[in-house]
Amino acid sequence: MATIEGKYLGSLRTEATHIKSANTIITDAPVDNQGKGEAFSPTDLVCAALSGCMMTIMGIIAEREGIDMTGLQHRTTKHMAAEPRRISKIEVVFSWENMPDIEENKIQKLKKAALSCPVALSLNKEIQQEITFDF
Repeated sequence: MATIEGKYLGSLRTEATHIKSANTIITDAPVDNQGKGEAFSPTDLVCAALSGCMMTIMGIIAEREGIDMTGLQHRTTKHMAAEPRRISKIEVVFSWENMPDIEENKIQKLKKAALSCPVALSLNKEIQQEITFDF
């Protein structure tokens, strides 16, 4: 059974609907590729999927270990290559405001979990993943 349904809306814009929840996402081509840049581009979503997956997997470990991850944030930067046009590098910087006092071994578990998330393991090996944990 399908997970997502989508359609082309015209003017380099698409819509994707998550079937189970009916949540929708609009994508728009970026300005540097003939679009309006008024929404996430498909390559932006790839980068958001990486950082979101990493946080989700860390969250699973955190719940199991009794860690409150409130305040954990990320800044994600996408780098594009020109020929062929593709994502060449994704930088993710995690920071944690008001980080609780956590044992070092638990911090290492969180970091290891992030680096082994399904999206990170699914991306082409040619895409450099530069992950920084500022905590």
